[in-house]
Amino acid sequence: AGAGSAADVARAHDIPIVLVLDCARAAQTAPALVEGLTRHRAGLRFHGLILNKVGSERHAALLKAAFDRADLPPVLGVLRRNQGFTLESRHLGLVQAQELDDIDKRLDLFAAALRDSVDPERLMGETEPKRALMPAYPFKANRLAVAKDAAFSFIYPHLLDAWQKAGASITLFSPLADEAPPKADLIYLPGGYPELHAGRLSTNTNFIQSLRNASQFTDIYGECGGYMTLGTHLIDDRGKAHEMAGLLDLVTSFKAPKLTLGYRQLEALGGPMAGRWRGHEFHHSHALEERGTALFQVRDPDNGALAPMGLIKGRVSGSYAHIIAPHE
Repeated sequence: AGAGSAADVARAHDIPIVLVLDCARAAQTAPALVEGLTRHRAGLRFHGLILNKVGSERHAALLKAAFDRADLPPVLGVLRRNQGFTLESRHLGLVQAQELDDIDKRLDLFAAALRDSVDPERLMGETEPKRALMPAYPFKANRLAVAKDAAFSFIYPHLLDAWQKAGASITLFSPLADEAPPKADLIYLPGGYPELHAGRLSTNTNFIQSLRNASQFTDIYGECGGYMTLGTHLIDDRGKAHEMAGLLDLVTSFKAPKLTLGYRQLEALGGPMAGRWRGHEFHHSHALEERGTALFQVRDPDNGALAPMGLIKGRVSGSYAHIIAPHE
């Protein structure tokens, strides 16, 4: 029913919407599309429009004339089609900013185009949410060691903010740089792209051995890519098996990838994640072997029962699910 969509979030917190419209192959049809979007769902506050991928001055004039005749949110600016604006994508989304050597140059290009085509005062006026965003309930830990690099980068900022507001200290470390996790109450391995760096991770003995040692006295939690790293082996897209931490009886594979996607209702059966949570799955790898005690009981968004998910073994736990917030 649209729960969790961008429109749902905007309506829940009364966030004003700037609609960026792909106009690459449209002129008179563009206002009809915007009319449908603005009237499809009640309770949304549209601040204005940015017309994107416009091909020429003539194209821009046609679009502006079409929108002038319609009772729709104002056009705040027009962005011309430019191949320099393209960002490469791969499985799970865009190539990460930290992997692009020219990201600063690209951002300067984007900023210059916006400055030349969009009035910043009109764009930014009246754009604060009118209802406060609810903080996420932090996991119960005073000191957190969080993996953060190109292989472990899918971290929700609101979770880190919630931890810090609860008084927790957060220290980042890089498994790809073969750094050991610092002393903490909880070591958190978030999602990311370990399948693209499996060979390097498997030979980073300082990280792997430190993680094994820490598991004797510290809670370790991994989700999605972090979960894969806690297993015995990760099989890459060529079918080569790379040894991982071996803290869970788990073998995952990126060979013959298949997309798994969807929101999840989760109830932890133990470990530091005790409680009920909202989360989601979004991955192309899959578990070939998964033996032991499941971490989560799982339901889909329609409250239908799904198979239990994840594993818990001693102080180590994880699953393919990304935690979003408590399930009230």
